[in-house]
Amino acid sequence: MIETERLVLRPLTTADVDLIVELHADPQVHRFVPHFTPDQALERLTQVELQWSGRGHGLCAVESKETGEFLGRCGLHYWRQFDEIEIGWVLRPGAWGNGYATEAARACAEWGFDRLDADYFTAMIDPANQASLKVAERVGFSQRRMDTLFGKKITVLGLEREAAAGRA
Repeated sequence: MIETERLVLRPLTTADVDLIVELHADPQVHRFVPHFTPDQALERLTQVELQWSGRGHGLCAVESKETGEFLGRCGLHYWRQFDEIEIGWVLRPGAWGNGYATEAARACAEWGFDRLDADYFTAMIDPANQASLKVAERVGFSQRRMDTLFGKKITVLGLEREAAAGRA
């Protein structure tokens, strides 16, 4: 579990299937990330649990420390095809504009660099998702390359260990 001033990040589990389906079903959210059927969400969450048990990291539910409300997800995800660990975030539209994504992503970066032997983490963002690109910039990510994920062009940004340490 990761705690910040306002947030609690706990590992996602298969028990979170309804939360993930609801999050990804929002039209404002799935402009940039896929939506999931319950079966697809269950499969995804099973993979998240396997990453936690096999790699020691994974995606987390982001919850308000004050209310316990589910705000979205953030965490570290290993992409085998890139051999890279991404810090990804997806929040409910009602949570946008409060700095939660930046706070959660920074906390995941700090947690990841403290525990993993990684020189950098990536953020993989749809080039049209200006809000997420701004979050990445605030966290300290910089452009690495353009790539393709699930048949869509993405901007891949990198956060180097040294850059993250300089922002602490």
